[in-house]
Amino acid sequence: MGKPGKGGKGKGDKGGKGVKGKGKGKGKGKGKDGKGKGKGKGGKGPAKVIIEPHRMEGIFIAKGRDDSLVTKNMAPGVSVYGEKRITGDSGEGEKTEYRVWNPFRSKLGALIVGGIDTMPIRPGSKVLYLGAASGTTVSHVSDMVGPEGMVYAVEFSHRSGRDLTNMAKKRPNVVPIIEDARQPLKYRMLVGSVDVIFADVAQPDQARIVTLNAHMFLKNGGWFIISIKANCVDSTAKPEAVYASEINKLKLEKCKPKEQLTLEPYHRDHAVVTGIYRPLKKKKEA
Repeated sequence: MGKPGKGGKGKGDKGGKGVKGKGKGKGKGKGKDGKGKGKGKGGKGPAKVIIEPHRMEGIFIAKGRDDSLVTKNMAPGVSVYGEKRITGDSGEGEKTEYRVWNPFRSKLGALIVGGIDTMPIRPGSKVLYLGAASGTTVSHVSDMVGPEGMVYAVEFSHRSGRDLTNMAKKRPNVVPIIEDARQPLKYRMLVGSVDVIFADVAQPDQARIVTLNAHMFLKNGGWFIISIKANCVDSTAKPEAVYASEINKLKLEKCKPKEQLTLEPYHRDHAVVTGIYRPLKKKKEA
């Protein structure tokens, strides 16, 4: 009887020790994991975003895990189309809110990301925006020109115009105009002389629409930026041929093209042409 007892006791002790050993092992394991996780979270912390000025005035780059094109929010705390807002440090110790600019939803944003050389829209500019839609890009232009500038946003659709008007309520530098861009006489009392015309009208006669407005509102030596959608002008011709044809129409109306840039991969069969209206003659040196 004694031997079985000792045997049972021995097994029991070993078993007990084994269970204790497992318990200790699990405890240590959890402790290590817990410490590891704690160190990881504490080490990373919230991602720090550094805001750097873009080479073009009124635009910034948010440096982080992924660099983003951003503009300084004219209406802090408000998103226009669900875009992400970032509070960044401009380097002077002040916290400022910026809005991420999605180039897939904006022809102008795609133009800047694409590497256009000259951007005439800058702080203090007066801009006539044709084809404003619901105000996605207009809101970023509003940020770019700042409180000293002005954006006259023309949109024909009343449905889109409602969104545009609501957006403008929080941005004093935006004037919504619900009219047909083909008839600039209808809004001549609302718009003065402007520095830049930006057009995204997607119509067969888009070059004509730009020149009509340029003759009425754009100052001599002012800039035009036109987004040309090839399919809207001629769906049977190659995009390159359409772009060339529209450029020739602009030249006939005293608009001198300076740059042309396709918007691939952000916008298919789109190109943007920038240029100067009635370039000022250079003074001859005495």
